[in-house]
Amino acid sequence: MDKILQKLQQEFSLKATQVENTVTLIDEGNTIPFIARYRKELTGEMNDQVLRELNDRLLYLRGLEARKLEITRMIDEQGKLTQALSTAIARAEIMSELEDIYRPYRPKRRTRAMIAKEKGLEPLAEMLFAQNIFNGTLDVLVTPFINEAVPTIEEALAGCMDIIAEWVSDNADYRKNIRQLTFQHGILASKAKKVSDSVYAMYNDYHEALLKIPGHRILAIDRGEKEEILSVSIDIDEQILLNYLHAQVLMAKACISTQIVVQAIGDSYKRLIAPSIANEIRNALTEKAQEQAMKVFSENLKNLLLQPPVHGKVVLAVDPAYRTGCKIAVIDDTGKVFATTVIYPTPPVNKVEEAKVKIKDLIEKYKVEIIAIGNGTASKESEIFIADLISELDREVYYMVVSESGASVYSASKLAAEEFPQFDVSLRSAVSIGRRLQDPLAELVKIDPKAIGVGQYQHDMNQKRLGENLGGVVEDCVNRVGVDLNTASPSLLSYVSGINGTIAKNIVVFREENGKYENRKQLLKVQKLGKKVYEQCAGFLRIPEGKNILDNTSVHPESYEAAQRLLDTLGYSLTQVKQGQLSDLREKVSEIGREKLAALIGVGVPTLSDIITEILRPGRDPRDELPKPQLMRNVLDMGDLTQGMVLNGTVRNVVDFGAFVDIGVHQDGLVHISQISDKFIKHPMDMLSVGDLVKVKILDIDAQKKRISLTMKEI
Repeated sequence: MDKILQKLQQEFSLKATQVENTVTLIDEGNTIPFIARYRKELTGEMNDQVLRELNDRLLYLRGLEARKLEITRMIDEQGKLTQALSTAIARAEIMSELEDIYRPYRPKRRTRAMIAKEKGLEPLAEMLFAQNIFNGTLDVLVTPFINEAVPTIEEALAGCMDIIAEWVSDNADYRKNIRQLTFQHGILASKAKKVSDSVYAMYNDYHEALLKIPGHRILAIDRGEKEEILSVSIDIDEQILLNYLHAQVLMAKACISTQIVVQAIGDSYKRLIAPSIANEIRNALTEKAQEQAMKVFSENLKNLLLQPPVHGKVVLAVDPAYRTGCKIAVIDDTGKVFATTVIYPTPPVNKVEEAKVKIKDLIEKYKVEIIAIGNGTASKESEIFIADLISELDREVYYMVVSESGASVYSASKLAAEEFPQFDVSLRSAVSIGRRLQDPLAELVKIDPKAIGVGQYQHDMNQKRLGENLGGVVEDCVNRVGVDLNTASPSLLSYVSGINGTIAKNIVVFREENGKYENRKQLLKVQKLGKKVYEQCAGFLRIPEGKNILDNTSVHPESYEAAQRLLDTLGYSLTQVKQGQLSDLREKVSEIGREKLAALIGVGVPTLSDIITEILRPGRDPRDELPKPQLMRNVLDMGDLTQGMVLNGTVRNVVDFGAFVDIGVHQDGLVHISQISDKFIKHPMDMLSVGDLVKVKILDIDAQKKRISLTMKEI
């Protein structure tokens, strides 16, 4: 078995066949959602998250092996490849270790050691470094090397120390162990270049052990340094590292060159090793912190995208503003825009009564049931206006404050202009806010995931890596929910397994030219959508009004015959599936037994289980099983809050140090990680997710700084 596959098997605690099958599926061009959903028998039912992690690790290990071959070739071309070097290269498990081995052979700019070697001092340096001359003096040893290029003994010794310093610095084992010692004993220190009461005030004179500093503080310090507010260093007792080097380099018995070697070791550490090791450690800390932040961002994004939709409701959307007025859009239950207008209930215009008349007319005319209010500028004033208006109505109308992160990005995009050429940018934002309430996933996929704003320090991360991570999250969410083939936008379709932007547009063009899709097989008539793409995407596309009820499930067309055999075996028809007349199906399955039934219809048990789930509830939306959004009829102000007050809230963002909770006062409160649970938790995500409905108690209110401290303990 390939050693990469063996390593994956060990690291992920998987069976050999699971790893072999999964890697083969990936290499064959199958997407992660397809593998996770339709190849469970081969993967051992690995979920999409584990599959993505395994794929990332596979790419890293393959990159490592490719780099090993490249380094071996380059050293061999220099005529310096030995068996010991080949073995060391083969055993390297991380890139930094591999680069340490290659360091002495890497082409360098002209160094002090090179200049000394050019002057003929390398043989003398070798004699000094050997530390085996115990009689005589240094002057006698050095004199034969004095010439025009090296006129003095002092210059000769200085050149030899430069050579020895580079040898010490280039030793891969020394660098590896010094890196580890620095991690164990080092401290990350930051100081203010100019003391100020900025957001970085806590880092004006800050020290924390490298082993303990959490990722969010590393990212904050990195940003402060980038903005030239902080100076950052790694502090350590140098003697710890010098003692280590002395133990490795110095011979047990002192000789005439011992002090020269000691000086060279000190110079090697301070001039050559320490700066590069500090950079490597800072980079490693940042990379680890970014990976953690990306995981948090990804989890938050997933939970936001999978927020339950508000089906079958007419929504009036409000994009709040002051001087330019609040933009209004009324949207039917399919997302179609009924009407738009502008009202001015907020300062400086304050046409409250006129605005009420307009909104009441729209509510009555279009039977509006829910009002969606964007949470940006003037949101609080707009919320107060809407809550007051609702209290005057004779019918039940509720409102909800909706995050408008990224709405401005969408409304100014080419996509928005194509969707709504008749509307200006602000009216497009209002439509987007309303649609976010109706179907968060379908609307949010139109926006770059990085602009949705449910992470921390996202602008400081590796943008390519972040984009890949978040794109994977959106892809997994879209495919988990499924997509209505007859209503989906190109933006939504482009996240379906196997479908790229061009094919997504072609699917819509085919729909516009030929009418609604009646069955999944019609996809094969779409331009550039071949058999492989069809295999990858078909199971994730739904046709609610299709002729075959299975087209409205996640049963893959490749399993239609198995599904029919299942129904025949149990005495049902597709008509009964459509009419929901399968009440005793699970009992019949239990009587036969899943393993026996799976063998009878020719599929694995996981596929059988999925088919059963789907035919019992055709067209099911997994988001419907989650708690519904919290709708409101009245409004609170920060002035209404008091310490000890208990409120219901919605988690809006989860970060490393806690969670931000919307308690209905426009300013989210913070539940610090220490206030989430009486039990110890490693991360807020162990307890909370974006969208969770929680009960919180107010600990403290700082009205001036607009900060609310909350707790979930002892409620």
